Amino acid sequence: MAVISIRDLVYSHPDKNLIFNGINLNINAEAKMSLMGNNGSGKSTLLKIISGELESSSGIIKTSVVPWLVPQLFGQYNNLTVAQALRVDKKLQALNAITEGNVAEHWLDELADDWMIEERCNQALQHWRLDDIKMERKFSTLSGGQKTKVFLAGIDIHQPELILLDEPGNHLDYSALRQLQNMITNWQHSLLLVSHDRKLLNLVSTTLELSSQGVKVYGGNYQFYSEQKKIERSAYRDELKEKEKALRKAKATEREASERQYKLNARGKSKQARSGVPTIMMNTLRNNAEKTAAKLKGTHEEKRSALQKEVNELTSNIPANDQMKIGLTDSYIHRNKVLVKAENMNHSYDDIWMWCDPLNFIITAGERIAISGDNGSGKTTLISIIRGDIKPDVGNIVNAATEIICIDQEYSLINKDLTVFQQAVKFNHAGLLEHEINIRLSRFLLGKEFWNKSCSSLSGGERMRLILCCLTMAIQSPDIIILDEPTNNLDLQNLEILSKAINEYKGTLIVVSHDEYFLNDIGIQRTIALT
Repeated sequence: MAVISIRDLVYSHPDKNLIFNGINLNINAEAKMSLMGNNGSGKSTLLKIISGELESSSGIIKTSVVPWLVPQLFGQYNNLTVAQALRVDKKLQALNAITEGNVAEHWLDELADDWMIEERCNQALQHWRLDDIKMERKFSTLSGGQKTKVFLAGIDIHQPELILLDEPGNHLDYSALRQLQNMITNWQHSLLLVSHDRKLLNLVSTTLELSSQGVKVYGGNYQFYSEQKKIERSAYRDELKEKEKALRKAKATEREASERQYKLNARGKSKQARSGVPTIMMNTLRNNAEKTAAKLKGTHEEKRSALQKEVNELTSNIPANDQMKIGLTDSYIHRNKVLVKAENMNHSYDDIWMWCDPLNFIITAGERIAISGDNGSGKTTLISIIRGDIKPDVGNIVNAATEIICIDQEYSLINKDLTVFQQAVKFNHAGLLEHEINIRLSRFLLGKEFWNKSCSSLSGGERMRLILCCLTMAIQSPDIIILDEPTNNLDLQNLEILSKAINEYKGTLIVVSHDEYFLNDIGIQRTIALT
């Protein structure tokens, strides 16, 4: 039985830009689904339409349940209290009025016999470790992780039959992520998940792929979906090779036929001139020959054009990351050389030590290391110390790295006041010419339409690709690359691009990320755990 039924759904932005068209989808009771699609395909928009927060341009949505949406962005709630964001403020107000002796009918109607609402709210907040969050607190004062956990607590409070999760893993620390994983695994009702966290995506049983043409259903989790996409891409590439081969053959045949017809016409004219054929007859014969040649040429051009169109269509269906060539240069430092050494190191804020025990570690050239710890455990502080931005209050740290590059979730290496081309020029230490820079940008899917575009208007994935492009224009790669939560703003396509680039890099890698799938994908060898 479908709890949500969608037919012929269309959505266009107010500027008339079509986001998706002809969406047909059923979400059945107890179904657990994920929604895939590139950035801009409309995943968040579709969730908002299903939840009732946004109206579609046309189409029909039939629902037998009230969905609960955990949004990706929270700006629209910042002027509310926590209770208002959770939609329990009126019930709590009614309960408070009644317990104080005011049993007016409108309070009883508002409460609707939900006498346990306050206790349920408290238990839900405690479950998500929000014990210190009061219902009257302004939502805007919460951190990103707290905002997400408030809406996850809303699931415990309302127990909806359909939950819509839009990037719920963003901003959550390790312990909260494990809670989220357990919640998804044990959830008994319907669920629709949008996420770039592949571990979460593997917890659901059906994968949907959203594009401008509609929704395609894959009967499995992310791993199954990924394998099917590889098969599809392989089939596309094989078919593309065959079509390209046929196109080359058609072009050669067209050229040979044109040359043959030219020689026949030339011989015919010479023969006719020697035989003394009257001029009027020669003109007729020439016109007939030209018509025959034109018809033959038209036939070959039509076949070639049809093949070229098929090649273009197949090429457009091959994912962009399959077309990319990254090519990071090697670092000159020999492997196993000690780059960073920390001895009895600690740092304090307001006379409170950052770490329970002083840190002692060595990082050698070529290592791949993760820094782990819950929010507030000092991961950012440790990165700042390794980079040399701050000094530890006690102990020592020795850093022998010549160059350290940090790619963070804000992509702060990019100057938002520059254009894409100007940003690339800033990193052009190898002295590439202008056209060579443009070629390099195009290799990273930043074609001509991007070159004069302001960096401030780029998406997270576009900024990440621009940074990778800039790194390829150095004379040599940095000794250490630090990735500080780099995956939060990326879709899966750009995640694959980042993984591919990092796996080509031969230098030292230090990563802060809650995405365990990503950490495994890039070959992390050991972890520095902060407590």
